[in-house]
Amino acid sequence: MPGTAGHDMRMTTLVRLALALAIINLVLIQPNHPRAMTWGALRLFPLELPFILAALIALPERLSLWPRRILTAILMVIAILKIADYASFVAYNRAFNPVVDFGLVRSAWEFGSGTLGVPLAAGAVALALAVLGLMTWALSWAMAEWARVEPGGILRGGAAVVAVLAAWVVVAEVRRWPLPLDPPGAAFTAHVGHDRALGYTRTLRDLREFRVAAATDPFLAAPPDLALLQGRDILLIYVESYGRASMDNPLYAPTHIPTLRSLEDRLPEGAAIRSGWLTAPMVGGQSWLAHSSVAAGLWISDQTRYRTFLASGRRTLYHKAAEAGWFTTAIMPAITRDWPEGDVMGFDLILPAAELGYEGLPFNWVTMPDQFTMVAFDRLVRNVVEGPVFAQIALISSHAPWVPVPEMLPWDAIGDGTEFNEIAQSDDPPDVVWRDRDRVREQYRRAVDYALQVVVGYVERQDDEMPLFIVLGDHQSANFVAQSDSFDVPIHVIGPADVLDAIEPWGWTPGMIPDPELEPWTMDLFRDAFLSAFSSPGPAE
Repeated sequence: MPGTAGHDMRMTTLVRLALALAIINLVLIQPNHPRAMTWGALRLFPLELPFILAALIALPERLSLWPRRILTAILMVIAILKIADYASFVAYNRAFNPVVDFGLVRSAWEFGSGTLGVPLAAGAVALALAVLGLMTWALSWAMAEWARVEPGGILRGGAAVVAVLAAWVVVAEVRRWPLPLDPPGAAFTAHVGHDRALGYTRTLRDLREFRVAAATDPFLAAPPDLALLQGRDILLIYVESYGRASMDNPLYAPTHIPTLRSLEDRLPEGAAIRSGWLTAPMVGGQSWLAHSSVAAGLWISDQTRYRTFLASGRRTLYHKAAEAGWFTTAIMPAITRDWPEGDVMGFDLILPAAELGYEGLPFNWVTMPDQFTMVAFDRLVRNVVEGPVFAQIALISSHAPWVPVPEMLPWDAIGDGTEFNEIAQSDDPPDVVWRDRDRVREQYRRAVDYALQVVVGYVERQDDEMPLFIVLGDHQSANFVAQSDSFDVPIHVIGPADVLDAIEPWGWTPGMIPDPELEPWTMDLFRDAFLSAFSSPGPAE
């Protein structure tokens, strides 16, 4: 009997150690990217594992408490970063940077609560916190189990040697030092921690450089006069979530390309089109980063850079246009609360959702259809303001969750917006649609096509006083929708042919479909190129 009891105790100990080993292993191999979330990830051997186990065995249990707590805390911080990376890759196709991306947490909550409802979103947050708490407890328990292993003096010394050698292998693998043998695995978690630490250091350095760049402006000495535009209106129209996928993805191109091409046959007489590519600083959301990159002529890829730009005193495209005699306005149907940032962007007038006169029902998150936005712009600005207008207009009908999708109405039938009410109450709610990714993509296809139809219809209606149109996407949609890693968006410049002669040196493609091989510009390059092209010689020198 005593022998049986001892055997059972040993078996229990082995089972507990095996379970503890599995827990530590799973934390170490936890992926941080959707593409790594495969069964094959379970076969990854974490090079950190021998170091952790050997170090726990080598330390006497009475001395291991604080090292265990510190190691558990480090691994849990990296685990949380991996989870944040995973979510950020899904939504924005980039890793999460806590130095600059904490604002996304609020955005995620607003989108989740708006799409799923507050109770479901709150339940999801509570579940996530509970899972993190359980992970922390399980990892702490697993560390303690291995710390209880008490080998003899020789074995403890051997464990210490193994720990030192394993640590050297991990550091060498992370630092990419040459090793005499190729280790049978990867130090993935150590890589994530190391790369993030370096990345945060780079972020802080970049911010210092950005503050210097934001304080300089090539147009300070010779302000642009935009004389080649001959005093015509300028409409810079952003189409939400309109990216390269509309040209490249066979799910969307057969719909979006014909809609775009239809404008080529319906242009007012004497008008022309040039199209190119711009590389946005992000995908999936945060449109204001694209808007500000174009306006400021600076690469604004995260919230910290955005805040730094706002505080820098940098003069935007709209400041420059106002100085040249244009009335500047922002038509922002997505703005539903205070927007103090707009006050430093250089607009004479900002019209948020509440001031555009829409009395109809909202289209879920979308406050009003794009067609109404364009009619409201005419009513409230173009038909009222004397002198040329420079407008930034955000079309948002193609913003997620893409339910319901508006339909085009006769332009002269647009009144106070109630004419859209029947359409606004159609289709399934987002919590039903978003259970099926194929259906989400179908809704996206329809929503972007509607926005493009609005642009085509509005341009087609212009008379002899045709404005200069700059139509571009703000960013590519989320990766699972776009099914593309590209950050490129199309840009179309539409206006009188003689005016567009000024941008002939850009080499952009005639028509609405940019050459797929055309070299994209980053968005920050547009401001200076535009001001130089349409001004008297001198501003860019």
